[in-house]
Amino acid sequence: MIAPTLTTARLTLRMPRLADFEAWADFFASPRSIHEGGPKDRLAAWQFWAADVALWTLKGYGPFGVDDRETGEYFGEVGLYHGEGYPAPELGWFVVPTGEGKGIALEAARAVLDWAADSFDWPHITNIIDPANTRSIALGLRLGGVIDPSLPGIDPGDVVIRHDLRRAV
Repeated sequence: MIAPTLTTARLTLRMPRLADFEAWADFFASPRSIHEGGPKDRLAAWQFWAADVALWTLKGYGPFGVDDRETGEYFGEVGLYHGEGYPAPELGWFVVPTGEGKGIALEAARAVLDWAADSFDWPHITNIIDPANTRSIALGLRLGGVIDPSLPGIDPGDVVIRHDLRRAV
């Protein structure tokens, strides 16, 4: 399956491209990846990225590449992740340094939440976040999610934020 194209006021969310991997390799080579199991070498970063992109074919959802609508600049990925060991699909994000602090992840994640609510019959979706990743926890809460300790994470101590997808009719 090919990802649909979503647009927001500033962003285009689209199927990941091979060129996007370079940002992943840079991210996983840096200390910024500590909350994502990194740092990782290039091969491990490739395996992680390729498995995430393959979700589109295997499950019908996955990550979206996020670009600036005007310039085409790549800002990262936001989408639905559901790899081995995940209890259910998860809303996640990855933003390159030039996209940080601009509300990119917030804007893109809202678009993905709307798309998921319209596309799947799921009662909710979660963020599964390392408790030390305070910026991601804050973002999950800004998106309207609530911390739900009754839902499973991946690792002991994960913060699980639930986003309700059911809409009042």
